[in-house]
Amino acid sequence: MTRAAITGLGTATGHRVVTNHDLAQTLDTSDEWIVERTGIHERRVGGSCLELGGQAAKIALKQAEIDATDLDLIICSTCTPDQVFPAVSNRIQNELGAMCGAFDLNAACSGFTYGVSLAQAQIAAGMERVLVIGVDTLSRFTDWDDRSTAILFGDGAGAVVLEPAIRDDRGVLSTYMGSEGRFADLLICDFGDYIKMDGKEVFRQAVRVMVSASQRVLADAGLEASDVAAVIPHQANFRIIESAMKRLDIPLEKAATVLKTTGNTSSASIPLAMDEAVSKGAINDGDVVLLVGFGAGMSVAAALLRWGQ
Repeated sequence: MTRAAITGLGTATGHRVVTNHDLAQTLDTSDEWIVERTGIHERRVGGSCLELGGQAAKIALKQAEIDATDLDLIICSTCTPDQVFPAVSNRIQNELGAMCGAFDLNAACSGFTYGVSLAQAQIAAGMERVLVIGVDTLSRFTDWDDRSTAILFGDGAGAVVLEPAIRDDRGVLSTYMGSEGRFADLLICDFGDYIKMDGKEVFRQAVRVMVSASQRVLADAGLEASDVAAVIPHQANFRIIESAMKRLDIPLEKAATVLKTTGNTSSASIPLAMDEAVSKGAINDGDVVLLVGFGAGMSVAAALLRWGQ
């Protein structure tokens, strides 16, 4: 089977920085309280999905050294589209000047990894270049008077170009997509309303599904937790990441995090953390990298890949 490899990566975040101290001016909270419970110090807000997703996509295309007209498909993961329709991917396609198919998917915070899995399938079926974008503007659906949610969310985008791996031992090794709809009411946002969440139960279920999904892709690839060089988890809460890493028996220092400065950016969080890890030299050619995310639904997805082409 032809494996898909990441050849380009780009990110973008909201224009305005909102610190914990800023929130403490209007909420019954403090920097210490927020950091202790979430690991978040500040978040970026502002910008549309089209704007942020387009910025990230252009950087990814440039890094991959391809033109938008070379793309065979654009997959955009978002649960906060700028409009009910048309899809964000359609708008981004036009802005890039691409001539390929384009569609949005909504698997909430695990959506980017869903997109990587779908891109792998399309490349295995014969496509040459797929652009996967994760973008969300959760600040538009956040009640800034609700302490339980206002401290969590930010806006951002990340994009990757996937192409057939040149070497047989590189690229996506295994993927998993799952859903546990019985937990759908733990994290919801109705039309015309704000995000509502049962934080304690989301925490408990998130750790469980992250661990089970990670173990599944490792087993499918015939690898062990000790083989993983870097974990790129969804950036929802540092304590969730810490608990999942402990249960997976992978050292916490192998987890890439940007949560401290971005907050929870939903579909954008994994590519944002990936970009940070690559820029810091935490991911290198030949490394086994685990992507794992969870979100409303409860959706969950994991992808295991060997970095490089």
